[in-house]
Amino acid sequence: MVLKTFGWSFAITALGLVAAVLYGGWEAFGIVAILCILEISLSFDNAVVNAGILKKMNAFWQKIFLTIGVLIAVFGMRLVFPVVIVAISAKIGPIEAVDLALNDAERYEQLVTDAHPSIAAFGGMFLLMIFLDFIFEDRDIKWLGWLERPLAKLGKIDMLSVCIALIVLAISAMTFATQAHQSGGTADKAATVLLSGVFGLITYLVVGGLSGYFENKLEEEEEREHEAEEEAKRKGKKVSAVQLAGKAAFFMFLYLEVLDASFSFDGVIGAFAITNDIVLMALGLGVGAMYVRSLTVYLVRQGTLDDYVYLEHGAHYAIGALAVILMISIRYQIPEVVTGLIGVALIGWSFWSSVRRNKAIAAAEGNADSSGKTEVSSGV
Repeated sequence: MVLKTFGWSFAITALGLVAAVLYGGWEAFGIVAILCILEISLSFDNAVVNAGILKKMNAFWQKIFLTIGVLIAVFGMRLVFPVVIVAISAKIGPIEAVDLALNDAERYEQLVTDAHPSIAAFGGMFLLMIFLDFIFEDRDIKWLGWLERPLAKLGKIDMLSVCIALIVLAISAMTFATQAHQSGGTADKAATVLLSGVFGLITYLVVGGLSGYFENKLEEEEEREHEAEEEAKRKGKKVSAVQLAGKAAFFMFLYLEVLDASFSFDGVIGAFAITNDIVLMALGLGVGAMYVRSLTVYLVRQGTLDDYVYLEHGAHYAIGALAVILMISIRYQIPEVVTGLIGVALIGWSFWSSVRRNKAIAAAEGNADSSGKTEVSSGV
């Protein structure tokens, strides 16, 4: 199971490390290895959230996620995206931006750093909406019950998530963005942050809305399919699958790609603290991205989220923390290790809580055998 799921990741790792040695020797080997670890540590929460979405998709789309999705993640976000940022911020052509990335690493890093406020605002708003929509939804299973119960009641207010996100964006633009650090001094980035944040919010609403719409349609169609299959069995006929499932899976795939892009912002920016070389950056982050995708599929196939029910909660709290960190990083530099440790700590806590819950259920079932009564706490 491990080899089947992580086989491509192992192969890509070997190829990436060999390419690093051929490109820049053993020093490059070490840099790529560090970048790979950085990407995995910063994106573990990404894998948990992705798994919650991917488990709704069939095996075909899981393979698409691991093939075409990887190409988009590696070449799109880890290689093309930084170059596009430079081209837009410096108002130069893409070819010139590539030349800058390969031949003037310091200037390239400078331009990417200057574009950070807009990147952070876009990604921060997208991730914040994911977090808000999660905590305002009334769920059967609650992790931090003392917090999630009142928030679920507040979630009944229409458009509450959007209102809170816009308030956070406005506050960020008026505080962090007014003196956002720029190379060679400071500059008022309020308008840039507002515009980028609004685009991040719009992207979430459009992509998330479409995926949610087709997901609901898929569930309705599956119910009708099930009824038709039961009828067909009685008549000895076979019912073919409907095409709507492909549409639903496509928009969920699109949602996953935008989600992955938002998660990768901190990894791409943080990589500049380790190297300015765009080739080594693409190799290290690309290998790390491959492991994140394999881990996502592994969580789905093993049913880990079903066994450890609070993992998804912990991952979404990590998303909320990352969204806040991105907004704060518009003005203040946050060490990547802090970002990674917060995510790991929250997911580790949720995993430990899940283990405790499973033990409590097992103990309650044992007591039920003798007394006929079962009482299990489902949250903290």
